[in-house]
Amino acid sequence: MYVERKPGAALRPWVRSLWYARGMEFAHSHERILPTGRAQVIINLARDFVIDCQAGRPAQAMAPALVVGQRSAYEIIDTSDMADLIGIVFEPGTLPVFLADAADRVTNGYVALGDVCPGSGALRDRLREVRGAEARLRCLEAFLRERIAVRVNGRRGAMHPAVRYALSELAPRPDVARVAEVARSTGWSERRFGQIFREGVGFAPKVWCRIQRFQRVVRQLHAGDAVEWAELAVECGFYDQAHLANEFRAFAGVSPTKYATAEGRVWANHLRVE
Repeated sequence: MYVERKPGAALRPWVRSLWYARGMEFAHSHERILPTGRAQVIINLARDFVIDCQAGRPAQAMAPALVVGQRSAYEIIDTSDMADLIGIVFEPGTLPVFLADAADRVTNGYVALGDVCPGSGALRDRLREVRGAEARLRCLEAFLRERIAVRVNGRRGAMHPAVRYALSELAPRPDVARVAEVARSTGWSERRFGQIFREGVGFAPKVWCRIQRFQRVVRQLHAGDAVEWAELAVECGFYDQAHLANEFRAFAGVSPTKYATAEGRVWANHLRVE
């Protein structure tokens, strides 16, 4: 079972989706997760830990509930963690509202949910007691709605206006060359704007643009249509096909051709590790 849905209207400015996975069975033990630039909360309901599979060191156990920071590189997950898992995907720039801290604190990393959100242990217990995907998603949404309402109403976590403006300007056309222009139009120096953006979104503005451009390619390739590489490069904002290939490999760790021909891909940002 895999269920994903939008939250209610009160949370939509902050949360992209809520999701729940249960009983997912895989013939392979690991998957490569591609970077989207968005942070998540994941809660393992099946066991009291999540497996950390970072390259170059033995797998180790982490807390069962995590804030997973926005990433600029792929990560490897253990598919056994998806036996009973629930999560939240945040919109870009909104993590500080939940985290009560700058987003770049957790960029390309993790922090135990309990360290930043007292009461999350009780939330996990409630989620384990509730039966059914929709009931669990409603329980998680109620917790999240209360957490964000307190932060926003207290004005301690509202998104910085410059970040909100920059995201609205860059999202339709995430061109690195436009960052200086957008910075000037906020009234801040480019250096100060970069700091504000990094604290809100988790990346420097140019890195965020590169990730969004990469994601455009991922979506196109996942759609499965015939690929004209030169046209795809221009359409997605790259100089040429070589530029696309280099950027794709930098973020995904594999070539775009390997991604496009991968078998058994269910989700755009998941690839089986051979």
